[in-house]
Amino acid sequence: MKSIYVTSVLVLMLFSCENGTKKTEIINPEKELVVVTPEMIERAKGIHERVITLDTHDDFDINNFTDSINYTQNLKSQVTLPKMKEGGLDVAWFIVYTGQDTLTTEGYNKAHETAMGKFNAIHRLVTDIAPEEIELAVNSDDVRRIYASGKKIAMIGIENGYPIGMDVKNVGKFYNLGGRYMSLSHNGHSQLSDSNTGEKDSIWLHNGLSPLGKEVIVEMNRLGMMVDVSHPSKEAMRQMIELSKAPIIASHSSARALCDHSRNLDDEQLQWMKDNGGVVQAVAFDAYLNTEKVEARQEALKGIQQQVADSMGVKWYNSREEVMALSKDEREAFYGYYGDVNRAANDKAKAIADFPPAVNVSDFVDHIDYMVGKIGIEHVGISSDFDGGGGIEGWADASETFNVTLELVRRGYTEAEISKLWSENLLRVLDKVQAIALDMQKTES
Repeated sequence: MKSIYVTSVLVLMLFSCENGTKKTEIINPEKELVVVTPEMIERAKGIHERVITLDTHDDFDINNFTDSINYTQNLKSQVTLPKMKEGGLDVAWFIVYTGQDTLTTEGYNKAHETAMGKFNAIHRLVTDIAPEEIELAVNSDDVRRIYASGKKIAMIGIENGYPIGMDVKNVGKFYNLGGRYMSLSHNGHSQLSDSNTGEKDSIWLHNGLSPLGKEVIVEMNRLGMMVDVSHPSKEAMRQMIELSKAPIIASHSSARALCDHSRNLDDEQLQWMKDNGGVVQAVAFDAYLNTEKVEARQEALKGIQQQVADSMGVKWYNSREEVMALSKDEREAFYGYYGDVNRAANDKAKAIADFPPAVNVSDFVDHIDYMVGKIGIEHVGISSDFDGGGGIEGWADASETFNVTLELVRRGYTEAEISKLWSENLLRVLDKVQAIALDMQKTES
């Protein structure tokens, strides 16, 4: 049984002056009041306790996987074991992420070393640091068995196939280490696939997938590793679906119709996902949910962020271009205090009347609603991109996971539907991918 804590970010218990009956009102940033009864909260708590809650995309810092500093502690990281327990998050897909670098032997080797360090960190968490609290799962049966034991569950996704280098055998190596999904590119074209970032200048490297990328898709199918299309280009995605014998996933993408960002999927891509039998994991990343709100708030925050940075004696940068122009050491130093500055600035903004609102859980569930309406409840899931840029008002870290379930209940989703969104859809796809792999392996033998 998991403990559920209703966070105060969204929910304020009030009493009606008219009849003395208790009710709850959620006050959203637009100052609208939406009545939520105590019965609704209790129902949401029951559902949240019974369903398996699964987040398909959680980045991490390997420095937080040591004997002295680790996820058993209440660190600043958006995902830790205490925060998972507080919010009732059962499954975290920890991400083996490597940034895009040069398409050279040196670049591949360096990326491979980075990836191995992240694989090792995850295994250290489940075998050495907290084996009594969290266990690694590699299939849906593992998930259900570990969930029944009361432990939290770790799964592994790979963001960017770049560390494979030019050797397809590395797909098997990563699979054997527990990797159960992989995207073939990230921000920038890899040796395997074009990236969505090519939309900015219409410069493409492969016009979709490279010949090696096509080999990798076949190998992923053969092994039982899900293909992730959240970062590759639209043409690469089209080719992946055409080539793959198994359904695919978008591990952390939302609806482009509601937020015109190249990381989101347009209606045609959503239909492809439905026809393929895959699942799109809506992502709680503000810039992929409501561009207008993000831009208005960020503009208003600039001065406050600068004041906070000045008070801390650190250098502040207002654009991604400025940050990317820094040296590696300067960039890492910036990322080290970026979260502290932002948290302090947002705290100050709360005291300012009529300050532009932040993207919130309601905006997030708008994307879930849209995709459910477009392609059906069986093809939509949930992700956060925590510790990788994700996090919104109401679901700022794993401790606030319950608020997503509460919003789904408020909008009329049934327990069966909420269970599909939180985990059943994704696990169904994983089962199908692994079943197809077994058939392929039998044919080979």
